[in-house]
Amino acid sequence: MQDMEPNRVDEPKTNEKVVNRLVACINDRRVEVMDELFHDDAVMHWPQSGEVVRGAENRRGIYNAFPQLPTITPRRLVGGGDLVVLEASLDYGGPTYETVFIFEFRDGKIAKETAYWSEAFEAPAWRAPWVEKT
Repeated sequence: MQDMEPNRVDEPKTNEKVVNRLVACINDRRVEVMDELFHDDAVMHWPQSGEVVRGAENRRGIYNAFPQLPTITPRRLVGGGDLVVLEASLDYGGPTYETVFIFEFRDGKIAKETAYWSEAFEAPAWRAPWVEKT
């Protein structure tokens, strides 16, 4: 029988640390750090707008041209193996978007990012008897 370690809170795993660094570099407006976190051939997939960003050159172009980078407030970060999921709010100094990022890793760097985001909206009144407002 294999000995099991007692339950304890572990430090974030390597891939989760990469995502935390990504959030920090965007919040600090230091997008050049992204080159350390993404593979040169990484793909960013944005299904809602129907866009795919392929490679470091295109990623740099987009992030350097952003009219205003968001401030990212992480809400939940979970990972296992080569997959990390981040739920966060993105504040563009006006509109705020609720976002889910799915990161796929290869050799400790991001190989693919898929992002879904939506601007907050008012909940319909008909659901009120069954829900809690956050």
